[in-house]
Amino acid sequence: MNGAGGRREPVTAWPDGWLQIKVPLPFSLRWVNAYLLPEPGGGWTLIDPGLHTEEAVALWEAVLKERRIGFGSIERIVLTHQHPDHYGLAGWFQERSGAPVYMSRAARDYTLRLWGPKRSFETDLNALFKAHGMPDVLREGIAGHLESFVAKVSPKPAVDFIEAGGRIAMNGLDWETIAAPGHARGQLLFYQRESKRIICGDQVLPRITPNIGLVPGPDEESNPLRAFLDHLTELAMYDVKLAFPGHRDPFPNFADRIAELIAHHERRLQEIAAMLAEPLTGYEVCIRLFGARIADDMHHLRFAMAETLAHLVELEAAGAAVRTEQGGVARFRATANIY
Repeated sequence: MNGAGGRREPVTAWPDGWLQIKVPLPFSLRWVNAYLLPEPGGGWTLIDPGLHTEEAVALWEAVLKERRIGFGSIERIVLTHQHPDHYGLAGWFQERSGAPVYMSRAARDYTLRLWGPKRSFETDLNALFKAHGMPDVLREGIAGHLESFVAKVSPKPAVDFIEAGGRIAMNGLDWETIAAPGHARGQLLFYQRESKRIICGDQVLPRITPNIGLVPGPDEESNPLRAFLDHLTELAMYDVKLAFPGHRDPFPNFADRIAELIAHHERRLQEIAAMLAEPLTGYEVCIRLFGARIADDMHHLRFAMAETLAHLVELEAAGAAVRTEQGGVARFRATANIY
């Protein structure tokens, strides 16, 4: 397919017949990577098909037609995690192909909290942001924002579970499944030891940093940023020749990028600690970090607020900040300890 007007080519071919499909997104990330991996019998494995929008469906129909790939040749659909830009079209593809959809149980359970018939995430998120100082007038936008994604993740797929520490066959090869905490509940990465390739979801991205946010819920990670940083240290030990991320393009130098991500968060932690000479709410820190205009867009505000809270929780855990509460609202103040 040919782009027009300087638009990026939507399909990039990689060695061994892999196809990277840049599925469009209606927000600033612009696209999410889906991958088609050829199978020995002529079929395909589909990784992270993208968000369910009219534009994405039109792209997929054009790509499959041009490549002469029938829906029936899709043997399996594998999801790194449940964020809508990765998960959204899984049910649409399953309806047309009959292929099983694989993801972790924790990731599937999170979809029920977000979009299931007894979904509770909206209430929980509202309470969390209220406790950290977000004004009522802004929190009123949470419900509509979350509801706007329901159509973009429908229909919901039937799911078969895969878990970290196991293996899955893809591309005619045996892949290890790796737990990847911090960015998304139940996220899995896939590593192929012989080819030294890794499908790394949103855990390690080139040029941009994954969102690491504190989210509500009794079973959530109490310190997602620490879990993320500790995992990156472990992940850097893998011998990776080429990494296939959820956003931007596949890249080499995997360990170098991990080092850059760790350094980024260390700088951000120091930056936030320097703000806390006076007690501040999480919302006040968020606005100082990202600017007042972030409050005009609930999509970006939600992620900015969650990421700010994750950094504050890590500073508190490290003894570099202390939390106080007054009137049901938490404030953080720096201690004499230097992060």
